[in-house]
Amino acid sequence: MLKSGIRLIAPCAVKVSESPVWEESRRQLHFVDIYGARIGSIDWASGALSWLGTSEPIGCVGLAGHEYFAAGLANGMALIERSSGRCTPLGDFAIEPGNRLNDGRCAPGGRHFWVGSMVETLDRPGGHLYRMDALGNTWTMASDITCSNGLAWSPDGRTMFHADSRQSTVWAYDYDIGSGAIANKRTFCVAQAGEGRPDGAAVDIEGCYWSARYDGWRIVRHAPDGSELFVLKTPVQNPTMCAFAGDDLSTLVFTSARGSLSKEALREQPDAGGVFAVDVAVAGLPEPAFKRRG
Repeated sequence: MLKSGIRLIAPCAVKVSESPVWEESRRQLHFVDIYGARIGSIDWASGALSWLGTSEPIGCVGLAGHEYFAAGLANGMALIERSSGRCTPLGDFAIEPGNRLNDGRCAPGGRHFWVGSMVETLDRPGGHLYRMDALGNTWTMASDITCSNGLAWSPDGRTMFHADSRQSTVWAYDYDIGSGAIANKRTFCVAQAGEGRPDGAAVDIEGCYWSARYDGWRIVRHAPDGSELFVLKTPVQNPTMCAFAGDDLSTLVFTSARGSLSKEALREQPDAGGVFAVDVAVAGLPEPAFKRRG
């Protein structure tokens, strides 16, 4: 399954790095430093890392044309101009006190951006899952979520995956690409005790779901029926999300977190919080761009 060893590609060691997104046209990998309130961009050829600051903590980033990012900021969705960092609010929903936006990404076809919220204290199911269209119209699609994560779609776009890390569960839904409607919620997989909690995820061209397991030292590849096929052991305890990158989309990249680790744990994993990469024997899916307003 692996074609290389795991390597560190961004030694940034931040509290929580998240939301890796590959942009083929620029040959760049983007990700977020949630509590540092910035978007990182890695030039694939040189490895150079640059940063774009945001006005508040940022949970996720997506592609939105050559000049903008779509971003889930702590208190709402926004378009971020790449050249200046200027934020233009998107959507018509208010984040409840004590919550912030977390995992999110553009759906196949580019018509909808999905983003979930989480309760910062992680002690109650007060978060929601939202769907937003290019005009900023927003729908609440699920509630009673503690930590929304794991958004991904099957290669044909007809199945959507979503997780609540605190319930240790990933669900699958039937998905309508045109309308963004979801139906037939069912359990896809459940993380067992000691295997970490399902965090961010990606799907490969074979329809398999790669789930980063926070506090589990692993990324798990699941078959389309939810069964476990392969476990990638990671050099960090808290991988947060994975994505496919590189010219043939066969490099699995993953972000990580260090904020919850003890001083002793940090001595054993000093690169926690950085971004890692490993070449694998299967390709991923291209990341769609959000067809933003205007």
